[in-house]
Amino acid sequence: MRTTVSLDDLVLKRAKQAAAARGVSLARLVEDAVRAELERKPAKGAVLELPVSTAQGGLRPGVDLRRNESLWEALEAEDAG
Repeated sequence: MRTTVSLDDLVLKRAKQAAAARGVSLARLVEDAVRAELERKPAKGAVLELPVSTAQGGLRPGVDLRRNESLWEALEAEDAG
């Protein structure tokens, strides 16, 4: 199947050189590279364990998360405190 692919000039130049060095066409080199990428298994990343809070309680009295003003008032009262 034919398709058009846009490549950076330097990438294209290096791909042509690699194809010539391997004795294959540019199309074959690109097809092999895409096939290899598609068959590659993704690397497993490190498992990230997040801490779980054991805190008890809730909001401070008078703080309503539906009103930004109540949160600001609580913060200002704490700063003044």
